[in-house]
Amino acid sequence: MIEKTVTVKNRAGIHARPAALIVKTANGFSSNLYIERDTMKINGKSIMGIITLGASFKTELKIIVEGTDEQEAAEAIEQLFINRFEE
Repeated sequence: MIEKTVTVKNRAGIHARPAALIVKTANGFSSNLYIERDTMKINGKSIMGIITLGASFKTELKIIVEGTDEQEAAEAIEQLFINRFEE
């Protein structure tokens, strides 16, 4: 299991397009992905779950990845946050 803390760096926060990018990236791996915000823990392969987090600019989230390709999956998801979802 890999845990990483990421910060939402794009001004608009996580809306439909960034959520779709997270889901698309996560579905490219067999590992399970979870995203935590405060007491909420959602499936990172669910676009509706990600949107319900209500993650705005500068929100800190915890990424939890479990599975055979967890290292690669965690790095790919973290890179989306670093690159501000290419916005």
